[in-house]
Amino acid sequence: MESKTSERKQLLSKIATGNGHGEDSPYFDGWKAYDKDPFHPTNNPYGVIQMGLAENQLCFDLIKDWVLNNPKASICTIEGVDEFKEIAIFQDYHGLPEFRQAIANFMGKVRGNKVKFDPDRIVMSGGATGAHEMIAFCLADPGEAFLVPVPYYPGFDRDLRWRTGVQVVPVHCDSSNDFKITRTALEDAYERAKEANIKVKGLLITNPSNPLGTIIDRETLKGLLSFINEKSIHLVCDEIYAATVFSQPGFVSISEVLEEDPECNRGLIHVVYSLSKDMGFPGFRVGIVYSYNDAVVSCARKMSSFGLVSSQTQHLVASMLSDDQFVDKFIAESKKRLAARYKVFTQGLEEVKIGCLNSNAGLFFWMDLRHLLKEPTDAEEMALWRIIIKEVKLNVSPGSSFHCPEPGWFRVCFANMDNETMEIALQRIRSFVVQAKKPKVPAKEKCWHGNLRLSFKASRRLEDAIMAPHSMSPHSPIPQSPL
Repeated sequence: MESKTSERKQLLSKIATGNGHGEDSPYFDGWKAYDKDPFHPTNNPYGVIQMGLAENQLCFDLIKDWVLNNPKASICTIEGVDEFKEIAIFQDYHGLPEFRQAIANFMGKVRGNKVKFDPDRIVMSGGATGAHEMIAFCLADPGEAFLVPVPYYPGFDRDLRWRTGVQVVPVHCDSSNDFKITRTALEDAYERAKEANIKVKGLLITNPSNPLGTIIDRETLKGLLSFINEKSIHLVCDEIYAATVFSQPGFVSISEVLEEDPECNRGLIHVVYSLSKDMGFPGFRVGIVYSYNDAVVSCARKMSSFGLVSSQTQHLVASMLSDDQFVDKFIAESKKRLAARYKVFTQGLEEVKIGCLNSNAGLFFWMDLRHLLKEPTDAEEMALWRIIIKEVKLNVSPGSSFHCPEPGWFRVCFANMDNETMEIALQRIRSFVVQAKKPKVPAKEKCWHGNLRLSFKASRRLEDAIMAPHSMSPHSPIPQSPL
């Protein structure tokens, strides 16, 4: 049997037989646990609640109203069917002109109209995943590397490395200064790569940060521009959460800082964007590479053939984003609802002495459970995480899956559920923490989960709740969880 397995592997590529995708990460294991036992208010009220999905579902009522009021925007309606043929036939992979113009205008609007974007530099891709891989292919050869501050989004290990052969060199950041990027940390990472004979081709940052939910201030961004210019390396800025900044200080785009620095080599600056987070459209797969480098734009546009956005999606998105009144209302209301949801969660956790990193952006917060670890090790973090998954029935993501150097931090997503589910999730966390602080009792006598169920049953107002139908996570094609 073993020889047959080995023979089959020899017939396939290294990508097919390797583990470069990184699906064995706890981040993806949490998805599998949810897929196996998904919460439903009536069909499975004690199932796992999905808090590992950074999805913005708080403003779908606004989207629904716009779609109902603009039936012509979809070519699959009576009102829009006359445009079906023109949209359905082949389209240039540059993208529909009205789509690129609408995206350029929207990018400027969510950045406070402090900078304008050229539609001719808009290159589309199949979501931010495809956009990151595209930019990695354009900027680096196999074996070369990007510096990436930690903690960072687990998908970067897949997006940047899996098919490109590019490496990731972590830039050490820690809680002593709220995980801010320092020049010292950048220099240390650059020197480590140099000593290992790894050529650094760029620095990748996320602003606002995933998983921290924080923004990078103007002075730090200026320092990053100075650093990459001195080293003659690229700066890739993932700004996919730009419109999720819900309180002060406001978001500052690298494009805005670039306009203030005439000495900077503009050809080194590239922005990754999408509509997955700001608009809540991950299923539309609208990813964007915006580069100030003409050669990169040209190459990326050729590569976009492998991951185009469907012309029907382009047509609908262009129509929606061209409605300035709707866009203004959506952005304002989304920020308002994100702020309210964040406040409910973080204040609720404060009541049971759970701290979170002070943040003001994104669809998640960075929860501090270091005080619940017996000792500060990754093993103890994983033990705590398994309890949260198996017993508390919440899919939150452990810091180690984000390469966080300090065990005990967890990313908690809060915008992908309705208010009733939010209340249940918050109650589960609070009940668990209260019980965890009590003197230890034999396992069969532990009652926090029972109390939780009673509390849940007593306060439930879910009979009329409408939950999104469950579907398999796109990140975890293998349905079985090692948990």
